[in-house]
Order: sequence, then structure tokens, then C-alpha cells
Amino acid sequence: MNKQLRTTLLLPLLAAATYMTVFPAHAEDGEAIIKKARCVACHAVDSKRVGPAYKDVAAKYKGDAKAPGELFDKVRHGGSGNWGQVPMIPHPADKISDEDLKTAIHWILSLQ
Repeated sequence: MNKQLRTTLLLPLLAAATYMTVFPAHAEDGEAIIKKARCVACHAVDSKRVGPAYKDVAAKYKGDAKAPGELFDKVRHGGSGNWGQVPMIPHPADKISDEDLKTAIHWILSLQ
């Protein structure tokens, strides 16, 4: 395997491992952040509301090293079409900090 290909394949894995180490998911932290940011107005752990259940999100992205970054961008900038026709509004940094958003996403992805 050439060096460039190996680097291309390993960088996402290294980024994910770093993310998981730097941002440990503590249930009370992730859940508290989600409640404080009022994500629960549209999402629940076990059931679909306006948006998907967090466990469904975790299942969809299981094993995907790019998931934390992709979900960060989707939450920060909003989007539609991934879970139906209802769009998710953007959640700017003045509503949820980058650190809190990363912690919340890590917690969501840790749900089984």
C-alpha cells in the first residue's frame, strides 16, 4: 500500500480516535447539554418526534468514523432530506458551543 493511500485511509480513523479521547461521553453531560439546548423539543432517545430518535441516529452512523464531523456540520448549519421532509434548523454557536455540541454528538453516537 502506498504512503498516500495509507494516509488517506488512516487519517479519518485517527481523527475519530482523537475525538473519542478528547471528548469522553458522560451520560449526564451529554444529556444535560441536550436538555439545556432544547434539542428535546424535536428529539427523544427512544422515539421519533419531529426529528429522529437519538438511538436511530446512533444506529445509522454506527462504525462511521466521519459521523462526528458530519453530524456537527448538520446540527450547526441545519439541513433536510436525511430523515424526511422536515428540515432541521441551524443551531449557531451562540445557542450551543462547539465543545458542548461535540460532547452531545459523542453521547448520541454512544447510545445502543
